[in-house]
Amino acid sequence: MKILYGVQATGNGHITRARVMAGALAAQGLEVDYLFSGRPPEQLFDMEPFGDYRCRRGLTFQYGAGGRVNALGTLCNNSLWQLWGEIRGLDLSGYDLVISDFEPVSAWAARRQGIPSIGIAHQYVFNYDLPGRHQGYLTRGAVRLMAPVDTAIGLHWHHFDQPILPPLISPPRYPVTLEIDKILVYLPHESRAQLLDWFSRFADYRFVVYCDSTEPGTQKNVHFQPFSRDGFERDLASCAGVISNSGFGLASETVQYGKKLLSKPYRGQVEQLSNAEIMQQLNLAWVMNGDCDLGQLKRWLQEPNLSPAPYPDVAGALARWIADGHAEPAASLAKRLWRQHAAQPWVTAGT
Repeated sequence: MKILYGVQATGNGHITRARVMAGALAAQGLEVDYLFSGRPPEQLFDMEPFGDYRCRRGLTFQYGAGGRVNALGTLCNNSLWQLWGEIRGLDLSGYDLVISDFEPVSAWAARRQGIPSIGIAHQYVFNYDLPGRHQGYLTRGAVRLMAPVDTAIGLHWHHFDQPILPPLISPPRYPVTLEIDKILVYLPHESRAQLLDWFSRFADYRFVVYCDSTEPGTQKNVHFQPFSRDGFERDLASCAGVISNSGFGLASETVQYGKKLLSKPYRGQVEQLSNAEIMQQLNLAWVMNGDCDLGQLKRWLQEPNLSPAPYPDVAGALARWIADGHAEPAASLAKRLWRQHAAQPWVTAGT
């Protein structure tokens, strides 16, 4: 079986998930080519698992201050005519299957050329009824318009009585330790000056900030680090807590490592707002809406950690399911995986 795997590269979580799937698919002896869109190729990093991958422009998002989605900038920065040209120009002859992690070029090319397609992404949970205010028919329509697939596999922290799978992440690669003064930060759309202003007020803590810096640097008690998948996970394993936006992948890894989480969703981004609301309902995180609340940050820093909650091998199960012709209903696959999930008791999250 020959597969084209399309990955939405606007967020690192999509690429991290694809790395996990790359190993699982290779273990099944499947031949896979990879296509990335939504980010300039020179901004991609740690891409060795994907071999001779391809890149397309696809669709990108523009962000303003504080991570707010800039609707006008996003509209001006994208060309639907160019996207259509990339869809038409992607030749899928010779491929038996297309997998899309919410990637539009591969998904629409598969639809246009009649190639079977499977979507594996957190965003596909919006095809189902989720708790909270930030989902509905408009969100479902946007998901289907962005990356339509024949079979959609959604991932979330709970099944909500729907055929939803647990998070697709790699098992912890490093032993869990605790440096009580070390806080890991990933807020890529906040300025360094803003982060320094916030965190330098808490001199008893060390804040390790991953950002688009080319070299490591330290200002006061804030340590700026360039993006590195291995370095990031090492710091995740040893930190006392994580401050990040409300992306699905990093939150899932934080829960698995048993680290407390302070989540700051992007303004105006429905997926992040939904994630933040559900994290609160499941007591997985504290949520900070809007500007930084220094009082809330101080209280959160004094909170204890959660217990580690390992997830089952979702990537391995999906790779076997794909290799076997994906005939088993998604609902059956979801039930099997949730039965394997060793749920841990959660502490009560604060506000």
